[in-house]
Amino acid sequence: MKNILFLCTGNSARSIMAEGYMNHAGRGRWRAWSAGSTPTGKVNPFAIETLVVHGIEPPEDARSKTWDEFAAPDAPVMNAVVTVCDNAASEVCPIWPTRDGEVLKKLHWSFPDPAAATGSNEEIRAAFAAVFDDIRTQIDAYLKQS
Repeated sequence: MKNILFLCTGNSARSIMAEGYMNHAGRGRWRAWSAGSTPTGKVNPFAIETLVVHGIEPPEDARSKTWDEFAAPDAPVMNAVVTVCDNAASEVCPIWPTRDGEVLKKLHWSFPDPAAATGSNEEIRAAFAAVFDDIRTQIDAYLKQS
C-alpha cells in the first residue's frame, strides 16, 4: 500500500476532497491523508457534502490539521506529496520522511479554492462540484499511471 498526502494552505476544502476521493478510488492501493500549512481549524461543510453527494465516505478523521503532523518521526511514510493550491506550492514544506532512501514524488495540481466562492448556497455547491470534478479527473489519471 502506498501513502499520499494532499496539502493546501487551510486544509478545509480541496485537500479534504482529494483525500476522500483518493481513499475511495485508490482503495487497496493507496492510503491518503490531507493537511495544511496554516489550517483553518475546521473542515468546510460543503466539502463534506460534496463527497457525500458523490457517494464517497468523508475522511474518518475529517479535521483541519497541520502538515507538521506528517513530518513527525512517527508519521506515516509518504510515497507522494501533492500540493493542491498555489499558495502551498510556493511555501517551504517540511522534510518528509521516506523509506530506505526512496525518492519522494512531489506533485503540484492547481485547483481554484471553492471555499472562496460567494453567492447562494446553490452557487457555492456548484463551485465545490466543479472543483471536485477536476480533482477526480486528476486523481483518476494519476491512478492509471501509478
